[in-house]
Amino acid sequence: MPKNYKGLVDSIRRRDITVGVVGLGYVGLPLLKLILDSGFKAVGFDIDETKIAGLSTGKPYLEHIDITAITAATKTDDCKLSSSSKLASDCDVLVLCVPTPLTVYREPDLSYVMSSLESFVPYLRNGQAIVLESTTYPGTTEEKLKPVLQQAGFKIGEDFFLIYSPEREDPGNKDFGLADIPKVVSGSSEHCADVAEVFYGELGSKTVRVSSTQAAEMTKILENTYRSVNIALVNELKVLADLMKIDIFEVIDAAATKPFGYQAFYPGPGLGGHCIPIDPFYLTWKAREYGFHTRFIELAGEVNTAMPDYVIAKIMEALNTKSKALSGSKVLVVGVAYKKNVGDLRESPGVEIIDKLQKLNAKVSYHDPFVETLPKMRKFDLKMSNSKLDYESVSDYDLCVIVTDHDDVDYTVFENAELVVDARGRLDIQEMPHVIRA
Repeated sequence: MPKNYKGLVDSIRRRDITVGVVGLGYVGLPLLKLILDSGFKAVGFDIDETKIAGLSTGKPYLEHIDITAITAATKTDDCKLSSSSKLASDCDVLVLCVPTPLTVYREPDLSYVMSSLESFVPYLRNGQAIVLESTTYPGTTEEKLKPVLQQAGFKIGEDFFLIYSPEREDPGNKDFGLADIPKVVSGSSEHCADVAEVFYGELGSKTVRVSSTQAAEMTKILENTYRSVNIALVNELKVLADLMKIDIFEVIDAAATKPFGYQAFYPGPGLGGHCIPIDPFYLTWKAREYGFHTRFIELAGEVNTAMPDYVIAKIMEALNTKSKALSGSKVLVVGVAYKKNVGDLRESPGVEIIDKLQKLNAKVSYHDPFVETLPKMRKFDLKMSNSKLDYESVSDYDLCVIVTDHDDVDYTVFENAELVVDARGRLDIQEMPHVIRA
């Protein structure tokens, strides 16, 4: 048994290690909190100095995460924050939670993963473990990360431990905390996987060990592809049901009463977030290496990508009933985050819908209780601020479109709206005849 392996495992069980979390966003920040809550010392790494300043001063930047304990820990030796890679040498375990977006050609962009790893290499030492949690295609850990570490002189599984354990974070989910979600673990060797099991087990997670890092990478891709394909199915059925004058939300709720063989998925204005719109295309890209065409994945992507245009068409259709053109009309977009009850704007269909409406010369405002201003994003730079929404102000608009159905919104105000396009099935169309489903 390698000496470094036993030493690391024993130290983890004694809570006598420091854990570095690389990337303090929607995945890394809750993990940092869990690590501290579990009795470990930690270092939080992020290249964004504003995040480090926010954590140091107690100013939250993710509304659904209480950072009180993190801020308190920064005042002691329990937690350090850094934008520099130098503190990697102080860490026994480093967990990479950095973005894995797509390029404009829908190909994997591993630049954040690889640049993070390469920046840490000069400060790594024997006896450490590196965990990749970022979602990626099967083969990334072995084909990309492992060669870098081997070239640096580390013997994987003997004096250094390489792990893949996909994040399963669901921002804003109050039913399942991070420690409540089983953790799929794997390693580049048996000893690496052993370290993974012990580490995540000490964080209070039930661990599900799989045979290889490729299997773990594929597991996360399967989870998100499953959701993408099923959401595409109900989105397509929504369009058909609308043509047939059937309320698809009523149909889904009725089908959901079956106690077996059916799981309810709900349509919407498009897909958002960092996972479902992106991760399936990682597998599509990798499949080409094997001469395989992932037809279901690509078709689902086409359907879901088309949904913002469908919402725009329903807006134009609704305005036509009042003999109004979209150009020049005042439109309020309600909800710009990609999902309810969080302020996450990544790949948000709401932002895309605003951009499309503006290009069609509509006068667009937005209301979102979680988003005070729209920041500059990878695709958009809209320079807009949150507008109020109440019984009086709603009547100022020619049309309101519900894109994200936050629970903090008072939906009774839409009784006083001129027209409403509801892309989430939130309103009762029987009680509000001026509401059109989209």
